[in-house]
Amino acid sequence: MDALTGVKACVFDAYGTLFDTASAAQRSAQLLGDKAGPLAALWREKQLAYTWLRAVQGRHADFWQVTGDALDFALEALAIDRPGLRDRLMQLYLALDPYPEVPEVLRRLRAAGLRTAILSNGTPRMIEALVAGAGLEFDALLSVEQAGIYKPHASVYQLALDTLGLPARAIAFQSSNGWDAYGASAFGLQVVWCNRSRQPRERLPGAPDREIDTLAALPGLVGA
Repeated sequence: MDALTGVKACVFDAYGTLFDTASAAQRSAQLLGDKAGPLAALWREKQLAYTWLRAVQGRHADFWQVTGDALDFALEALAIDRPGLRDRLMQLYLALDPYPEVPEVLRRLRAAGLRTAILSNGTPRMIEALVAGAGLEFDALLSVEQAGIYKPHASVYQLALDTLGLPARAIAFQSSNGWDAYGASAFGLQVVWCNRSRQPRERLPGAPDREIDTLAALPGLVGA
């Protein structure tokens, strides 16, 4: 796979790309039993749907509220009612497990002189908690709250250019979410789609420049 050219910074989506969104439910498997998997999937599905629907309606609420609303929907839909479970799951969402390759990938990128950043739907508090809990380092942590609208709106990707002071083609953007990868590509960023679940290509504007299974392949694509 040919390397990308001209990359000076690597910007990452957080949820599903650096951090495993299913890990909160998985760490509550003793309470959830065989509903842990279905809860994780439905929670994530409704979380994303609510970001898009609120963006279309022009009724923004931050990602902490959206995440809680999505969890409430999923718990009711799956008829799960355990005292204290909601609060436990929400707190675990602030401490999601990073994917195993992430620390070494970031170390290699930084050792090669590349700047690194997160660009996430999460609130600043949510992103900071994840990064601190995992012991990771970035040059910038960017939240959609600075734009007041969710991905894949162009103003969100513009935050990366404005903060890093770089043109779009000098930034490699990594996301495991196909819709995010295509949105960033349509905006003009160089994009590596970390297609962890091997989803089919999206029928949307844009086209990721490279596709990988895990972030372990990223350093070789950006000269690190």
